[in-house]
Amino acid sequence: MKIKVINPNTTWSMTEKIGEAARRAASAGTEIVAVSPQMGPVSIEGHYDEAFAAVGVIDEVRKGEAEGCDGYVIACFGDPGLLAAREIARGPVIGIAEAAMHAASLLGTGFSIVSMLERSRATMEHLVHAYGMERMCRSVRMTDLAVLELEEEGSGAQDRVIEQCRLALAEDHADVILLGCGGMSDLMARITREIGAPAIDGVSAGVRFVEALVGLRLGTSKRQGYAPPLPKPYVGAFAGFSPLPAGG
Repeated sequence: MKIKVINPNTTWSMTEKIGEAARRAASAGTEIVAVSPQMGPVSIEGHYDEAFAAVGVIDEVRKGEAEGCDGYVIACFGDPGLLAAREIARGPVIGIAEAAMHAASLLGTGFSIVSMLERSRATMEHLVHAYGMERMCRSVRMTDLAVLELEEEGSGAQDRVIEQCRLALAEDHADVILLGCGGMSDLMARITREIGAPAIDGVSAGVRFVEALVGLRLGTSKRQGYAPPLPKPYVGAFAGFSPLPAGG
C-alpha cells in the first residue's frame, strides 16, 4: 500500500516531522510518501493562505494518481482542497481534521480542539459544523501561536499547547483533545501521557483510516458528490490543470 501524505504548506521541516509521524502510525508494508507542494504559502493561517494551498494539494494528488498512490492524507487541520481532491482520486482522501474528529467520537463523549492563531478559530468551527460534530465538540481553544513557532527550539510553543489541553479537560469537560495543526504531529504521545487523556494527531489517525479503507478495497465514490470534474479548458496560469475527458 502506498499512501501520499501531503503537507499543504511549503515548509520542509514540518513535512519531515509529519512524515515521521505518519510512518510511526503506518502498518508494516505501508509506504508513506510525505510531500510539500512546489508552490504555495510557508504556513496556512487564514482563508487566503488556504485557497492557494488547495491548488498545491490538488497538484500533488494529480501526481499521486500517476504515481500509483492508493490513498492520501491532507496534513493541515483546515483540510484544504479536500473535496476537490476527492473528485480526482480513485482511492480515499482523508483530511486530518475530519480524521481526528471521527476518531475522537469513538473514544469519548466530547472533544476539544487546541490549535494556533485566534484568526483560525472560524475555520475550526466551520469544520465542526461541516462534519456534523456539533454535539461532540466541547470547545475550540487557540494558543495564539504562529504555526512556524512549533518549528523553533526554545519558543515555549509546546508548553502553551499542553496548558490549553489541560484547561480544555478541566474547564470545558472534554474527554479527548484534538491537536489542531499538522505541526503538532510529533506531540501526540507526550501530550497524551502528560494530560492523562487521549490527544489525537490527525496525521496518525488519517493514515490508519486510509489503510482501513484501502484494505477493504473501498475507494472514493464517483456517482454524485465526488464525480470527476467536467472536462473544460482552463486559461492562464491554471491551463495545466484543465480537467481531461475520462481516460484522457
